[in-house]
Amino acid sequence: MRVTVVGCAGSFPSADSAASCYLLEAEGFRLVIDMGNGAFGSLQKYAPLFGIDAICLSHLHGDHCVDLGAYAVARHYYGPDGPLPTIPVYAPAGAPERLAPAFGLVADELIERFIFERLAPGSFEIGPFAVTTAHVNHTVETFGFRVSHNGWTMAYSADTGESAALVELARDANLLLAEASFLDQPGNPVGVHLSARQAGEHAAKAGAGHLALTHLVVTNDAEASRAEAASAFGGRLTLAAPGESYG
Repeated sequence: MRVTVVGCAGSFPSADSAASCYLLEAEGFRLVIDMGNGAFGSLQKYAPLFGIDAICLSHLHGDHCVDLGAYAVARHYYGPDGPLPTIPVYAPAGAPERLAPAFGLVADELIERFIFERLAPGSFEIGPFAVTTAHVNHTVETFGFRVSHNGWTMAYSADTGESAALVELARDANLLLAEASFLDQPGNPVGVHLSARQAGEHAAKAGAGHLALTHLVVTNDAEASRAEAASAFGGRLTLAAPGESYG
């Protein structure tokens, strides 16, 4: 399995990165997790325009999902031989109603363009990938992911505050992509996002082999985030960057 960072900017795109989007590839199958602002354009650097086989949306905040509507437009109007066959989209309840109006559609039109599967905690398969999902600690229904293929495992925090479920999703994972939206300071809201130090603590508790900090907010000092995480996690530690690949 190869994991490629398409976008890793937190809350809104930066000058250098789209918002959250990750491309997972194995056995010729391409799975995208999250498709935030600007991600559809950046995704075309790493995968064919119509080469995506399935999509997962961790939650329905725009910086994780809004570009699904752009992809719906592309697949419906610009396929080489007309509208393309539907592909599955695994998402929290209400995804079509949330996304369709942004592109002048109604929910039924979006449903016609994708096969929406409602996410719930548990384990299932998407193509060659074994996937486990669990609720994490955010302001709307949000899912973290554990994805495995051929003995290699990655976990993805999505957006979350401190979460025992995330520790279990990342247990002994080769890679943990953990959000680090905050620097560690008084007044950070609880149950919204992790600080970099908290991301490091979750990786250490899980025994993850590699922690990649993501959902990095441009107004934070990235090197300060790295140092905070390193104070809590002694394993391999990197800052996610567009185009970075793992696996």
